[in-house]
Amino acid sequence: MKEHFLSIRASRLEKERCLPYLACMSAKQGVASKNDRMAWLKGSDAVCSDPPFSPAGRIWRLVLLGAPGVGKGTQAELLSDRLGACQLSTGDIFRAAKCLGEGERSPALEAAMHYMVRGDLVPDEIVLGIVQERMRCLRCCGGFLLDGFPRTVAQAKALENLLKKENVPLTAVLNYELPIDQIVARLSGRRTCSRCKAVFHVTNMPPRVKGVCDHCGGELIQREDDRPESVRVRMEAYEKSTRPLIDFYQKRGLLVSIKAEGSPEEIYQRTRSLALA
Repeated sequence: MKEHFLSIRASRLEKERCLPYLACMSAKQGVASKNDRMAWLKGSDAVCSDPPFSPAGRIWRLVLLGAPGVGKGTQAELLSDRLGACQLSTGDIFRAAKCLGEGERSPALEAAMHYMVRGDLVPDEIVLGIVQERMRCLRCCGGFLLDGFPRTVAQAKALENLLKKENVPLTAVLNYELPIDQIVARLSGRRTCSRCKAVFHVTNMPPRVKGVCDHCGGELIQREDDRPESVRVRMEAYEKSTRPLIDFYQKRGLLVSIKAEGSPEEIYQRTRSLALA
């Protein structure tokens, strides 16, 4: 009986832990009418609240690359808002998966969770399976911004084959670049909410109250991997793992390198002039 009670309590605590994340996701979505991306986050037969549109009349299908700290996430939001394309982040799928109940995860997502709880990388074939389950998102008439996938040449080749079968060509691959010293300065000033994982910056995007999350009131902390010495190690690993992917898309004539210096608006305008004209 005691074990049953503890199991129920653990389940409730897990759901409570997920609430700040879900609330933060809702805050990021903005007004209620904005697309909640449920078809992407949950897969299966889930339906988006407000399917995206293409205000400029063109369907944009983009892959976004960039090291941590270059502002790729901010650009993804700007591009999504202004192009009408849906931001499809595999990271968001994995975070949302932790908050899904028993039976709500697909077989591929369930398999991914087994690796994630051990802190291991999810194998290419499982990540590809998760994306395949969501092919209707890649066929969407509003277009897409793929963020976090592909990460390897093997994933890029698999994506190429999937899109070819569906007759859905990529528009471009946007590679955001920034000198490592600037990345270190950006990431070492980053503070993350210990509850909902919202991200702030001590100078560029400070919270209303120092050390307190605007969204859920949680404590803001500096992650171990945001310390300067850790950032440099991460950048070396990123460069080594991503260079083959960059070369792959460069050979395909799809790569557009963009300097990620300046304000988000300046970077967005640079993106438009270089890749979206």
